Amino acid sequence: MTPDDVSVVIVNYRTPDLLEKAAMSFRRFYPAVELLMVDNGSGDESPSVMNRVTAVNPSKTKSILLDHNYFHGPAMDTAMHSVTKDAVMFLDTDTETYRGGFIEAMLGELENDPVYGVGKVDRVNRRGFATETGEVTILISAYMMLKRSLYLELPPFVHHGMPTMENFSAAVQKGYVFRGFDIDSYVHHRGRGTASRFGYGLGLRGKLDYLLNKVGL
Repeated sequence: MTPDDVSVVIVNYRTPDLLEKAAMSFRRFYPAVELLMVDNGSGDESPSVMNRVTAVNPSKTKSILLDHNYFHGPAMDTAMHSVTKDAVMFLDTDTETYRGGFIEAMLGELENDPVYGVGKVDRVNRRGFATETGEVTILISAYMMLKRSLYLELPPFVHHGMPTMENFSAAVQKGYVFRGFDIDSYVHHRGRGTASRFGYGLGLRGKLDYLLNKVGL
C-alpha cells in the first residue's frame, strides 16, 4: 500500500483553532492524501476552517457536517462507514504534524496479517483508565492507523471516555494484534484539547466510572 491507499480522519467539536492547526500541519507534509473532516454539530466557525483546509486540495478533501454533537466515538464510526480506503489514519484536533514519513512506515506494518492497528500501544482497565496492569490493550486513538475491513467486523466505537475500548477488546479476542510505532517522533499530541474545554459529556456514568476506578472496582 501507498499513501494513495489511506484516508485520514479528523473529528472536530467546537475547536476550530485546533482543527486548523491539525489539518494544515498534516497537509504540509501530505498535500495529496485523502482527508475527511467530521464536524460534530459545532455551531461555530469550524465550517469556515474546513473550507480553508479543503481549498488546499479540493479533490482530496471531504467534510461531513453532523447536525448535533454525537460525541467523538460515534463520529469516528461515521467516518469509518463513509470512507472507502482500507487504511484509515485518525488524528485528533489537538495534534500537530511536524515531520512526514509516518504514513508510509505505518502502512508497512499494517500490511502484515493479523495486524489490525498501528500506533502508540497502551493498556487500560475495564473502565478505560490507563494502567500498566490493565487487561485491555489499546492504541491511543489520537494518532492511530486501523484496517477498516477488520473494524467493520467488530463492535463500533461508542460514546465513552475510551470510545475504542469495546472494539479493541473484541479485536484482541479474535486474534488481531496492534503493532507499536513511535508516532510521537512525527506527530505531537497535546492531549485533552477538546475535553479540557467541554468535558466528555458522560454525565453521571462518567463520574461513577471515575469513582469506581479510584476505589479499584
